[in-house]
Amino acid sequence: MDDRATSTRGEEPEAIVHGGNLDEISRRYPGAPKPWIDLSTGVNPIPYPVPPPSANAWSRLPTKADEHALLVAAVARYDVHDHAAIVAAPGTQALLQILPRLRKSGTVAVLGPTYQEHALCWRRCGHRVQLVDEVAALAHADVAVVVNPNNPTGRLLSRESLAALAAKLAQRSGLLVVDEAFADVLPVDVSLAPALPPSTLVLRSFGKVYGLAGLRLGFAIAAPDLIDRLRDELGPWAVSGPALAIGTTALADNDWLRGARERFAADSRRLDHLLVTAGCRIIGGTPLFLLAERADAQALADRLARHGIHVRRFPYSATWLRFGLPGCEADWQRLEAALAAS
Repeated sequence: MDDRATSTRGEEPEAIVHGGNLDEISRRYPGAPKPWIDLSTGVNPIPYPVPPPSANAWSRLPTKADEHALLVAAVARYDVHDHAAIVAAPGTQALLQILPRLRKSGTVAVLGPTYQEHALCWRRCGHRVQLVDEVAALAHADVAVVVNPNNPTGRLLSRESLAALAAKLAQRSGLLVVDEAFADVLPVDVSLAPALPPSTLVLRSFGKVYGLAGLRLGFAIAAPDLIDRLRDELGPWAVSGPALAIGTTALADNDWLRGARERFAADSRRLDHLLVTAGCRIIGGTPLFLLAERADAQALADRLARHGIHVRRFPYSATWLRFGLPGCEADWQRLEAALAAS
């Protein structure tokens, strides 16, 4: 999901506050109308229509065949050319926390501002973490971390620039980590997975685009030796039976994904119009969320919260707000009315 961040050169908090924290926002605004509209997470608000898993998916341990079926679907979805180069995990957050344990202590450069769990996980494992705002600064670290497209700004680096960075890191036995959590909403040529450069690990998130964040499913794509080490750290039965079954079906459903992308594009244009009409300036985003700037952003967020609408604030920028997509026409109407209220 999303996180609290500091300046790109500051220190991250030890306890990161993520989006979607409706318990906390409800406590702060007890008089807000229910149900809350949560626009704080960047998760598809209209989830994939989950097929009921078989009784066996709940009652027995997942089998190797179940896991293999999921990985076959993921290999096709992400256009991975080596079946030994991908591993499934109970969400990419688990991979973020394991990966720093697999490398000796060194310097880690994170291109920010971005999802702050990356920096925090490396720092907690004893690595020296530097938050940088220039791509060139990444090449001097032992590990470089890029979120592409970026959250919250939507910044997008080309395959060519990332491949060049990976080549520089490979010369020093370094590692490039590319978090493609929102890549499913963009053209396939954005991803590094189909032509994986040397010394590169790609993370793919399932829950955001498929609207099933609670399923906890994610993937790492890298050289087979690194994938084997990650699989060993994850241990047996890392992904639940229902997640394996649902993920296998959803990843193979190209028609649904095509329709979802078309809806994201249309809804993003609609959201852009609403926010600009309300006096915001759109400064970034992806088809699943928009980053807006407004001088009185905190006052606007408070007003929206009093109307039962939760948006993403940023402690390091008092003028930024991030808006996810509403899920139904009633939610769109509530947002439009709240934006227009005095």
